[in-house]
Amino acid sequence: MEGTNPVNKKLAAALSGGAVLVLALSGCSGDEAEDDGKKVEAWAKTFCDQAKPQIQKRADAQQTIISTAADGKPADVQAADSKAFQDIADTDKALAKAVAGAGVPPVENGEKLQQDAIKELNSTATAYEGLRKQVDALDPKDQQKFADGLQGVADGLKRIEKMDQDALAKLQSGELGQAMAKQPGCQKARPSAAPTATSGPASKPGGAPAASPSPAASGAASSKPAASAKPSGSADAA
Repeated sequence: MEGTNPVNKKLAAALSGGAVLVLALSGCSGDEAEDDGKKVEAWAKTFCDQAKPQIQKRADAQQTIISTAADGKPADVQAADSKAFQDIADTDKALAKAVAGAGVPPVENGEKLQQDAIKELNSTATAYEGLRKQVDALDPKDQQKFADGLQGVADGLKRIEKMDQDALAKLQSGELGQAMAKQPGCQKARPSAAPTATSGPASKPGGAPAASPSPAASGAASSKPAASAKPSGSADAA
């Protein structure tokens, strides 16, 4: 579907550029007071254990968008993007609950950090749901209008990208961020079923040939893997 090629590329570029990153954790460790350090690490473990499945779900949803075949049927592109945006919205809501469930972080201004993170994660979830509704409203029967509509979605995704980055930024600073960086649950996730980029068609489960990866997926993979696993010491996660 020629009309959607450049737009799908923009969607993939937006995700690989930053929206993929929710837990951009630095792995440096500081010299915390021993007792306070243990409390901080306990909080980080509680949060990261709850966050782990959400980080995985998010990575899978983002990979779905990035790998959507540019020559696929508009209805298929619409369905894939709609589900992915809703999945990401759900993960942000779940992460907000995880922040709440972990309790007030045992650091300076911990209550404000917690409340700000909860508010921003829920706001980002609402924004992703807005993108889903925007995708759902597109007419897949008209390729040109569909492509134009996806352009608007790509523009919206770029705006939400910053919200996503900001949602946990303050929690990830200082000793709290250092403690989170050490937790396996907050490590960047690899998509569960990332497609293999090849020159020919890949295989879907069940033996059916899949559509070739879009130029967006190939370009993102060659310049900056959007969802490859990295230790949180060098990149991010949810």
